[in-house]
Amino acid sequence: MAETQAPKSPQAQIEEEMLATWQQEHTFEKSIAQREGQPYFSFYDGPPFANGLPHFGHSLASSIKDAMLRYKTMRGYYVPRRNGWDCHGLPVEYAIEKQFGVSGKKQITELGIDTFNAACRDSIFTYKSEWERLLQRLGRWSEYDKYYATVDTNYTESVWWALSQVHQKGLLYKGYKSTPYCPRCETPLSNFEVNDGYKDDVTDPSLFVKFKLTDEDAYLLGWTTTPWSLPGNAAIAVNPEEQYIYAKLTDDEGHEEMLVVAKSRLEAVFKNEENYQVVKEVAASELIGKTYQPLFAVENVHEQEGAENLYKVWPAAFVSVNDGTGVLHVAPAFGEDDLNLGQEHNIPVLTTIDTSGRVKAHLGFDEITGLFFKEADRHIIDHLTQQGQVFAAETLQHTYPFCWRCDTPLLYYAISSWFIRVSEIREQLSKTAEQINWTPAHIKNGRFGKWVAGARDWAISRNRYWGAPLPVWVNEDDENDYIVVESIAQLKELAGADAKLDDLHRPFIDEITFTKDGKTYRRVEEVLDCWFESGCMSIAQQHYPFENQDVFKETFPADFIIEGLDQTRLWFYVQHVMATILFDSPAYKNVVVNGMIMAADGQKLSKRLKNYPPIEDVFNNEGADALRLFLLSSTQATQTADYTRFNRDGMKDLSRNVLGTLQNSYRFFKMYADIDHWEAPAKLSVPESTNVLDQWMIARLAEATREVTRQADNYKIAHAIEQIVTVIDDMSNWYIRRSRRRFWKSEDDSDKLQAYATLHYTLVTVLQLLAPWAPFLSDRLYRELMHGESVHLSDWPEVGDGNQQLLDEMSQTREYIAAGLAQRAEAKIKVRQPLARVTVPQLPEMYKEVIAEELNVKAVEWGSEVALDTHLTDDLRAEGLMRDLVRHIQNARKQAGLQVDDRIALHVTTEDPLIQKALSTFKAEIMHETLAVVMKDEPTQDMATQTVKVEGNEVTISLRAVEAE
Repeated sequence: MAETQAPKSPQAQIEEEMLATWQQEHTFEKSIAQREGQPYFSFYDGPPFANGLPHFGHSLASSIKDAMLRYKTMRGYYVPRRNGWDCHGLPVEYAIEKQFGVSGKKQITELGIDTFNAACRDSIFTYKSEWERLLQRLGRWSEYDKYYATVDTNYTESVWWALSQVHQKGLLYKGYKSTPYCPRCETPLSNFEVNDGYKDDVTDPSLFVKFKLTDEDAYLLGWTTTPWSLPGNAAIAVNPEEQYIYAKLTDDEGHEEMLVVAKSRLEAVFKNEENYQVVKEVAASELIGKTYQPLFAVENVHEQEGAENLYKVWPAAFVSVNDGTGVLHVAPAFGEDDLNLGQEHNIPVLTTIDTSGRVKAHLGFDEITGLFFKEADRHIIDHLTQQGQVFAAETLQHTYPFCWRCDTPLLYYAISSWFIRVSEIREQLSKTAEQINWTPAHIKNGRFGKWVAGARDWAISRNRYWGAPLPVWVNEDDENDYIVVESIAQLKELAGADAKLDDLHRPFIDEITFTKDGKTYRRVEEVLDCWFESGCMSIAQQHYPFENQDVFKETFPADFIIEGLDQTRLWFYVQHVMATILFDSPAYKNVVVNGMIMAADGQKLSKRLKNYPPIEDVFNNEGADALRLFLLSSTQATQTADYTRFNRDGMKDLSRNVLGTLQNSYRFFKMYADIDHWEAPAKLSVPESTNVLDQWMIARLAEATREVTRQADNYKIAHAIEQIVTVIDDMSNWYIRRSRRRFWKSEDDSDKLQAYATLHYTLVTVLQLLAPWAPFLSDRLYRELMHGESVHLSDWPEVGDGNQQLLDEMSQTREYIAAGLAQRAEAKIKVRQPLARVTVPQLPEMYKEVIAEELNVKAVEWGSEVALDTHLTDDLRAEGLMRDLVRHIQNARKQAGLQVDDRIALHVTTEDPLIQKALSTFKAEIMHETLAVVMKDEPTQDMATQTVKVEGNEVTISLRAVEAE
């Protein structure tokens, strides 16, 4: 039997009704159209992958995006907005590999690149509808039918143009990149793939190898756990901050040899002090530049560019002295640090292992030719031992990465790659970065600034299949002769007008060749790094420069972007690089770096642990407004790029105290406005009033509007919402509470009309301030107050000057009241009990009534300090009893189901003489407060009756509704 779905909360029902209304009335489209011709506010949307499901964490960034764009629209800007979809790269390929049960170059080639890529294309929008459903239910407005996708031919053509510009500026070159590589799959792995494949307690060799110095009778003692990499040795590295020791060792037969190790590793390497003698100590600088004899005779090694830098000692800060010998064997072909050192000093890359993981020939040691690299370890150890070049051969257990697909040991492999020479434009990057405003501000010169200042060359090509093809066609007879194609039109000029370019993906694009000046050019196999595509988003979403040039000029740089902290070195960075290269400009002006949502216990959100509620459950109960307010009001989530814990109880409290309070304030207004048939003005304007409470509320509203605007303009979202929360509290718990009697009273005087006008204006303005952050309820209530108009089509409230003196005076008044209430509490006298007087420091006379009513005193006198007279007379006690009676009668009205404007017949009886005195003395006040038109001597049968306790004495209350006279 199927489970019965729990009913949706009233808030959820309101939101779903508003979604339907927005769709039916095309409210979003109208909000954009009515601003056409106004200043453009440009937003770039970071595209997610739609081949995976959205999760709870996406709600934060999406809420910020929607809120800021709604705000800017209300501020009068023209704010078209498109969302985008990432379509290329490993996340897509990974899913398709699992679908077909294949992995790596061999199996994908056997399957067929056309079959593989067709499946990739079919998968890219698998969950697009789920994404859009989540975003729309969250209230995010976007032109969902005008999205951009990185898979589109137009997008790719703009990416090609961007790369051609990089090439024309002399910043494109071919080199090597060190990457985790599976030789069995013949494919590089991403970092997240590597993280999935580590194994602990893997046994590997621990080999201490002697490298003979050429100019002296001594050996550099190196250490490695990868003997297979030794044929690719090209250099030795030492730590420039360390001291090194020449140690003379004498074996049992009296043979001596001189070994060089780091001083701090001396005892760890030479465990028996009797076997060695320290001959001298030298600084690392004295070793740098020395040459040594290679271990293996690599064929044609001296014909390579940079061969003069081979087999030398170089300084490197990454050389560890926590293990090994402090003397590091460097093989640029098989390590990231090694390759970086090699590139820094122009040391050749000796690729002694082929792409299938087997040892190449011509190393002067034929026995290992063709062996799988790990199988070569023991042969290399035996060979070097026979050559007298092994000091010690041991084993160790450590953590080592294996291929998650086929369980093969990985190696770091220097693969050929196309690079952008980013290191040459660091100064330019830093200069354009100065124009960017960051939230939080410290990222500008911190995480981002430092990353930019140390920018390294960017490997932009990938040996993959599903991606934008690298638009480089190379002369098949000269790899240094190549053409970077900038457009489809240019490629057709080169390859002929009949060239089929409907699909620019592999394998179709691989078939496009052309002849120029008698030379044949073929496209390189690589595809572009999908981050290069993302970096070109600003131009590619507009198909610039091929069309939309005017639109591009208006939207570049973006006024605003927002993503998580990890994008500081990803999407934010690659956009900045490309914009600087192409236009000498930043790609964006303002960035909000959002934090990360964690579970309530501080752990990461985990489907397995079920440590967060399904987002649909939150929508159906608390609602999207509550979720948005909870997230957006967090400084950690929106302003400090920190971790924020998702606390559902905290969200419920926020919903009750903000949205609930706002609804209650609206209901209060509507109830009395309907009773009195009060009609709102056709056009909203600041009301005029002679009442100090009205004047204060309007001034307080102006202050809040000014501060919300200032904070939102500075992208301080949490601080903006904080101001809205406090003004809602002030409206409800001070203004409405202090003004209740003005709405209750039956006479239709000017004071009552001023109260209606002020509360209506306050509610409308508060709803406008709230609209970007909690768009559903704000629109529902605004429509009720403003004859069906949408708040999202209204202009942001004007920021007036306000009245600071009035605000200060009322603030002082409230402080005096708080002090008086504290004295009441200390004397254990409840607020309903009237007192004779209070003295407070002097204020304008108009505040006396406010103080008297709040402290429930007969007189307010000016004095030097707050002093409450707590002496009780019999008359005061009787009046206090009257107040208690009124409260109980009002509760009896509610329990009897009466309307607030129903008149009643009332009977009250008690045996207590003091209460009887109160009934007699204050009969008129009781009848006025409770809308009693008659007080009966005896109850009638049709009256609702209940017995209550007043000061411990029983009182029977009977009442019924009667027709008003």
